[in-house]
Amino acid sequence: MREINQYYTSVEEIKKIMAAFAWSPLRALMKKAGAEIVSRAAVDKLMDYLEEYAKELTGCALDIAKHSGRKKVTQNDMKIAINLI
Repeated sequence: MREINQYYTSVEEIKKIMAAFAWSPLRALMKKAGAEIVSRAAVDKLMDYLEEYAKELTGCALDIAKHSGRKKVTQNDMKIAINLI
């Protein structure tokens, strides 16, 4: 981990590289939804929102799995979490 500073100059640069969602497919999705021109800032905002939502859903699904005595989060746990949130 200490080598990271040799290659990247800022936390924002590292955050972009390690983003959970890829920029181009999200931009394409926004265009498919009817947005003819999409700014980078708009895609970044959507990425941030989706990442936070995914973390929230995963946390809820993990709580459901733990309540069931499991460590593994299943598809059913995610379905329940989606319906709860």
